[in-house]
Amino acid sequence: MKLIDKLTSSPSGQFFLLAGPCVIEGEEMAMRIAEHVLSITQRLGVPYVFKGSYRKANRSRIDSFTGIGDEKALRILRKVGETYHVPVVTDIHTPDEADMAAQYVDVLQIPAFLCRQTDLLVAAAHTGRMVNIKKGQFLSPQVMQHAVQKVRDAGNDDVAITERGTTFGYQDLLVDFRGIKVMQHYAPVIMDVTHSLQQPNQTAGVTGGRPEFIELMARAAVAVGADGLFMETHENPSVAKSDGANMLRLDLLADLLQRLTQIKSTINKIDKR
Repeated sequence: MKLIDKLTSSPSGQFFLLAGPCVIEGEEMAMRIAEHVLSITQRLGVPYVFKGSYRKANRSRIDSFTGIGDEKALRILRKVGETYHVPVVTDIHTPDEADMAAQYVDVLQIPAFLCRQTDLLVAAAHTGRMVNIKKGQFLSPQVMQHAVQKVRDAGNDDVAITERGTTFGYQDLLVDFRGIKVMQHYAPVIMDVTHSLQQPNQTAGVTGGRPEFIELMARAAVAVGADGLFMETHENPSVAKSDGANMLRLDLLADLLQRLTQIKSTINKIDKR
């Protein structure tokens, strides 16, 4: 059974969740976050995928933190999956990274800026791992059908799309929630709640964000029927080595997910009428 089918067929009828730190900063931190999130999702009946980038390739400045080393970070990701028996997702950036990362994780994620890169999509597909394609900030929802088709034409039907906002002006993103329904014609759709609240291209060279809108964005995504949610979370976002400006503080996750699952349950009841 494809992983995406397992994630979208929860007995609880809930959305699934991809959550974790932006980038792997160390083993203890990754394990603590995974254990905490899993304890919440198990109680709420939410299928969980641990998220962590083994390396950050798209940074505003050359002196920005990129990672602790590829192999070291990938080993941590594998340990998280084996310890807590959850799937693990990480980003890849070039075709040669696909086979390497696939040895450690269950889901290969295609960054938004790279979602049109045919060689990258095909290489990810050929690993047999689930492929999560982030919608480019510069693309319409309709165009994502071609990215999905590239993966399928390469022999892999285990694919999802992630909405993460559309460029609005120079330093902001907006989400058109109609796009979730449009893209569900092509594949299950995940809403990236935290990256869609980024404020990129800041003159300081550090991406900004609006984390106060995380719950609003997540509620809207659940209400319109997103199959899954993506959230980056950290014990202390103010000291996170990447994307701290738009991450959710870990201790806020339980109450947020409780409210979101209640919304989803209500919608499920309405849909059954």
